[in-house]
Amino acid sequence: MASTVHIGARGSPLSLVQTGLVRDALAAANPGRTFEITPIVTTGDRIQDRALTEAGGKGLFTKELDEAMLAGRIALAVHSMKDLPTQLPDGIVLAATPRREDPRDALICLGEAGSLAALPDGAHIGTASLRRQAQLLSRRPGFRISMLRGNVETRLRKVADGVFDATLLAYAGLRRLGLERHARCLIDPWETPSACGQGALAITARADDALALVLVAPIEDLPTRLEVTAERAFLSALDGSCRTPIGALGRWSDGAMRFVGEALTPDGAQVWRREGEAACASQEAAAALGMALGRHVRREAGDALYGS
Repeated sequence: MASTVHIGARGSPLSLVQTGLVRDALAAANPGRTFEITPIVTTGDRIQDRALTEAGGKGLFTKELDEAMLAGRIALAVHSMKDLPTQLPDGIVLAATPRREDPRDALICLGEAGSLAALPDGAHIGTASLRRQAQLLSRRPGFRISMLRGNVETRLRKVADGVFDATLLAYAGLRRLGLERHARCLIDPWETPSACGQGALAITARADDALALVLVAPIEDLPTRLEVTAERAFLSALDGSCRTPIGALGRWSDGAMRFVGEALTPDGAQVWRREGEAACASQEAAAALGMALGRHVRREAGDALYGS
């Protein structure tokens, strides 16, 4: 690997900020090594006129970065963990998980409402997330949900301009962009679980790039790794994709993992939920907890979860 290490990132403002945080942490942990960001526009960024479920799902935000890595144009890539497919391409590994930000969803809304409960029936809410749509309709069937794509600033502007009464955004993204003042309230993630991996970043590398794996090792955070391992195992047990509304949250502390996960039908009419807590000292234990709870949900939901 050359002395300059190229880090791939999507071209969105949030992705560039997140990758900048990782670049700075890597530079501090590896004196004398230069890290540069290489912006790469992904298919998911190009598609703004329809839901990603219609175009292929999560891999749309990672495909071009994976290709650049396998071709040797970049050594590392930084993703939002919630955008990372549970199955990575051959030759690519999840090399490091820096310390997680706040995993909660934030409510952005007009008027005086200080919570989802305070929004009026019939409120028009914009979101591109099938999970958020299903959770909103499950708790408030009277909401009117429409697709809202675009970067964080675009979504904030759509609400400020009155196109929508409200939207939900990841609070971690707002904080990283210095826009947390727009959050009217934060959603309780134990009552309404966030996307698997929300608030966490994923650094990927080629499995055979020993130097890259050494460089990222100092910024690995064990609690984050264990939490996202459990959440991604839950997702995997349900064959989770952008076509299946799934939320999950693991919180690790003092050797134990507390976990909640749920799956819903897109209209929010049916919800299958499991909670658990277990001693957790390894990735294998974290994966076992998430997988077991996910399998419980899958058995209970049966074909109803997949619309057949």
